[in-house]
Amino acid sequence: MSRGRKIVLWRHGQTSWNLERRFQGSTDIPLTAEGLNQARRAARLLAGLKPDAIVSSDLVRTRATAAELSAVTGLEVRHDEALRETYAGDWQGLTHEEILESHGEQYRAWKRGEPVRRGGGELETEVADRAAPVVERHADKLPDGGTLVVVSHGGTIRTTIGRLLGLQPNAWEALGGLSNCCWSVLGEGARGWRLLEHNAGSLPEPVLGDDA
Repeated sequence: MSRGRKIVLWRHGQTSWNLERRFQGSTDIPLTAEGLNQARRAARLLAGLKPDAIVSSDLVRTRATAAELSAVTGLEVRHDEALRETYAGDWQGLTHEEILESHGEQYRAWKRGEPVRRGGGELETEVADRAAPVVERHADKLPDGGTLVVVSHGGTIRTTIGRLLGLQPNAWEALGGLSNCCWSVLGEGARGWRLLEHNAGSLPEPVLGDDA
């Protein structure tokens, strides 16, 4: 029986590597001044959902983003390293153009939906294996009709949504990327989680650093 819970998966604000289109992965890059402003604006909107709990990746860009929502709601933020972005090995720090130049076939295989350890790092399914259970565990603690805000990263959010919706991994790429400080909303239905909103929070903006 549905308990009417919601999960808001919120991507961090802008970083300098997003602007440079560098693959961040698990590299700990801070927000820009604009990224902090984005987080403040988005936090005021998300506070209107009256969230019951906030859980965040422990990287500095997500911690700073989550802190803005904590400031306006008074909720404590729980941090969990399992919500970090995909570890992408040799890809981290490279621009998309540099990745295409030095890892072109690996990049194309990933875009075709094949399981790829980008730069020798994690598979997307491994990211979902670590992140989705954390989201489910915190959602299980919600009251009926409650809302959980998860502050994480573009790639981790996509794989988590794919896993919670029961999609096959080769279909996860069909979920478009999130703009900085935008979010997706999952709602609990009689047959499990449903995607209610995707890349919400503003008029459509360019997606900078899809998995970063």
